[in-house]
Amino acid sequence: MRKFATIAVILVVVAGAATAGWVIWQKRLSDRLPAGIATSNGRVEATEVEIATKLAGRVIEITPREGDTVENGTVVARLDATELEHQLHQAKAQAEQARQSLAAARAAIENRKSELTFAQQEFQRVSVLARKGFAPNERLDQRQQQLAGATAALRAAEAQAGEAGAAIAAADASVDHMQSLLTETEIKSPIRGRVQYRLVEPGSVLAAGSRILTLLDLSDVSMTIFLPAQDAGRLVIGDEARVVLDAAPDYVFPTKVVFVSPEAQFTPKTVETAAEREKLMFRVKLQAPQDVLKKMEGRVMSGLRGVAYVRTDRSAQWPDRLAIKLPER
Repeated sequence: MRKFATIAVILVVVAGAATAGWVIWQKRLSDRLPAGIATSNGRVEATEVEIATKLAGRVIEITPREGDTVENGTVVARLDATELEHQLHQAKAQAEQARQSLAAARAAIENRKSELTFAQQEFQRVSVLARKGFAPNERLDQRQQQLAGATAALRAAEAQAGEAGAAIAAADASVDHMQSLLTETEIKSPIRGRVQYRLVEPGSVLAAGSRILTLLDLSDVSMTIFLPAQDAGRLVIGDEARVVLDAAPDYVFPTKVVFVSPEAQFTPKTVETAAEREKLMFRVKLQAPQDVLKKMEGRVMSGLRGVAYVRTDRSAQWPDRLAIKLPER
């Protein structure tokens, strides 16, 4: 009986080992990629956008917190604009003063024109009388000098009007400049993104060019991988790829090839044999489509690692385990 029991135990153990081996073998078969699909490790990368101030000044408000999503064109910070507002009022006053000077110059021109007309009429009358002998030449010379003076006075008034016009243009340009500087005190987000870092707080005094926030561009998420030359050389921009993240192994995310490096990243000192050429690795960038990113903005995190699968042969069929599967929200 003991002998039969021992044989039964051995049979059970053998059957169990065979079953386990069969399961492992079947899993390896299911995990095996079909021809035309290459794989490599990588990590998620989201484009970081630095928001900085163009002007020097004191920060009086910063609206978003780390983790908040801001829209394109949203005011994210404000600088103290008191001094610029005073300069704008001064520029407007100078512009108004220049306009008044132009009005006075134009009035002077009209006055000089009337004086010139009168001087021309007097000169013509005296000229007629002098030709007939009824007026002395001294009187004619006086009227001629009066005409020349009226002409010079008119030219001087016109020059003053020109200077006033130029002063108006300069003052208006100064007003526009100050208004543009005032708009720069409201710092706006250039993209729709999520705040990664809030680098300063209200009350900080910043120099021109100082950074205020770091945003993640939620519309530009990619993964960089490295493939050997035999795989990278078959890729075409736009080829399909799939990504499985370590943090979400139950989901498969669609991507596409947007960049293939023209130069090898890992190159031996001498490339002579076929085996050495296999060591050549090329950088490939995969990018997620906009519609997928829009649905998953809350899940986008830079630095997540995962495995990428790239289809190097467009006729290759994706295995069932790499069928696209996205989170519901």
